[in-house]
Amino acid sequence: MTQVRWQLVVTALALGAAPTWTPLAGQQWLNAPPNPRTNQSSFRPIDEWPDPSAARLASGAPGPKYWQQRVDYVIRTTLDTVTHRVTGSERVTYHNNSPDKLTYLWFQLDQNIEASDSRANLSAGALPKSIPAGARRFLLAEEPGGYAISGVRVVVRGAGGKVTVRPANYLINGTVMRVNLPDTLRTGGTAQVEIDWAFTVPEGGRNGRGAKEKVKDGWLYEVAQWFPRASVYDDISGWQTDQFMGQGEFYLNFGNYDVSITVPRNHIVDATGVLQNAPQVLTTTQRQRLAQAMTAEQPVFIVRPDEVMSASARPAGEGPLTWRFTAENVRDFAWVSSKTYVWDAMGYRYPGETRTIALHSLYPRDAMPLWDSVSTKAIAQTMTTYGRMAFRYPYPKAVNVHGPVFGMEYPMIAFCGARPNNGQVTDALARALISVTIHEVGHNWFPMIVASDERKWTWMDEGVNSFLQYYAEKDWDPNYPTRRGPAKNIVNYMRNPDQAPLMTESDLIHAAFGDNGYSKPAAGLVMLREQVLGPERFDQAFREYSQRWAFKHPQPFDFFRSLDDGAGELLNWFWRGWFYTTYANDQAVTGVERQSADSLVGSSARGSGYWRVTIENKGGLVMPLHLEITYDDGTSEVRKLPVDVWRKNEKRFTYGFFSNKSVTAVTADPGEVFADVDRGNNTWGTKPAPKVVP
Repeated sequence: MTQVRWQLVVTALALGAAPTWTPLAGQQWLNAPPNPRTNQSSFRPIDEWPDPSAARLASGAPGPKYWQQRVDYVIRTTLDTVTHRVTGSERVTYHNNSPDKLTYLWFQLDQNIEASDSRANLSAGALPKSIPAGARRFLLAEEPGGYAISGVRVVVRGAGGKVTVRPANYLINGTVMRVNLPDTLRTGGTAQVEIDWAFTVPEGGRNGRGAKEKVKDGWLYEVAQWFPRASVYDDISGWQTDQFMGQGEFYLNFGNYDVSITVPRNHIVDATGVLQNAPQVLTTTQRQRLAQAMTAEQPVFIVRPDEVMSASARPAGEGPLTWRFTAENVRDFAWVSSKTYVWDAMGYRYPGETRTIALHSLYPRDAMPLWDSVSTKAIAQTMTTYGRMAFRYPYPKAVNVHGPVFGMEYPMIAFCGARPNNGQVTDALARALISVTIHEVGHNWFPMIVASDERKWTWMDEGVNSFLQYYAEKDWDPNYPTRRGPAKNIVNYMRNPDQAPLMTESDLIHAAFGDNGYSKPAAGLVMLREQVLGPERFDQAFREYSQRWAFKHPQPFDFFRSLDDGAGELLNWFWRGWFYTTYANDQAVTGVERQSADSLVGSSARGSGYWRVTIENKGGLVMPLHLEITYDDGTSEVRKLPVDVWRKNEKRFTYGFFSNKSVTAVTADPGEVFADVDRGNNTWGTKPAPKVVP
């Protein structure tokens, strides 16, 4: 009976009358113009999704014709601690796996955001009247910023294998650089480009992700976005050449790295990748301690606090040292260097595996006693939770480093803040370090391995990562006061009329970036897992998405389709409402009535009364309906109804049930799990006061 009001038919039958076939009135859709003539249902397909293809399937999986480019780097770089200048040369090998012919390559020059004439600086509005001290380092750096490009060359392979290196024809447009190729780069071919460059490591600036800081023992350097990197060329946008404005982050190619870093002899260096020349840059004692740490159950000091800056902590000799790291199948490379570092480490193993993942923490003595007791253990927690919910960590190491950058992520290495105040550590400060460590190390999964386009879609890495962070914090401590994840914590933001949809490009999010990119997607995914799909279905679908797109480039619709397909549920209503709009959930209980069961069905066998509860959907979202029903005997129960209650009428639904008890109160969303923005209209009636126990 798809075209009758079933309730009227049942009533007519109960009264002994013939059924009346009453057609449905016009659809009552949310967010639709009056008298719509086209399908405006919240459950309809999403027009913004492109058609599936052989590269990206309808299931959300990469298809048989999926492709992506690969870019390998050999880099030689030097840090001058007097001028704070990083100078380097790189040879880039670009592998064209696309079906297209390429006549030029684009490179990202992220350091150019610090130039006084960068688009980010020229388009910035006036400063506010008050700037918190912690935010001042994000102002334009005081020293001249940006790259000094001293040479760009192309490697040409001629007849007979003859190799020549020629000056390249190139142009720079803000934070991107085009290098014209001497010959067309065909499918399956490679091109090589050499670039010489230098820049000054800032103390702050528009980027804020790589910086230097002077602590009590001297300078420390966190070096990131430090070399020209090839832009991504893909099947969605062609060349990704969006300017780096500072908010939207990065979209990068996978490849292999061979990086040599020359620094003063008294420095300790760590980086993306595996150290290749430990005998040349570490003492015998340090190498022995590292071996012990890999089998230890607690972190082991590699450089003890009392050894910092001592001659015995560095190999004998004079002059600088060169540290060489190699990394396979990573999308970026970052490094740190300082004479101030304390260093601890331990090994981590997944159950049933023999391989050991090396976990390291580096921090100045200023960061003690906090970092030595928390950092490495928090890395291990990340390995456990993310390994269970997504996939096991595939890289050989994970490093957490303390410095001026409060939270930033790169393959195998994270930069985190949180520092004791005059040696004092509070519970809140310890939790700050636990949370930021889990979050930044967790970024190894998203987007370092599941490599989405951060320049466009913040939520695909920050939101998904914050979702997993929520569960890692709960694994650390079931009573952990998590900020992001619980639906009730996002209510204030959902009430705010000045929002941007999650499906807004990163640099166009104009306000509340943290709530938009981190908190709202995390809360939505927790809601989807715990209230809509259930953990079993969600977890299988999420793991499938994570594993099928590991070391690849998913788009938002790949994520949505993967979860639909893996969970066996069309979730158009959820993706549309939570990700494509700024509507809120507001379910109001507007009426409760009782009818005698005898008068309705001629019997009280099902219960003496038939109760009808009317709920109006006053917000713009459709959500499942949870009703807590309280009875006159003081008992209560929660009835959980699926989102399907809104399919035929998105504005009003009347729920009915038989009972021998009298209803005294009904509350919608009693567990506050659907981010209802107006709790004042959620309850009808009065709940009895709790009994006082003498």
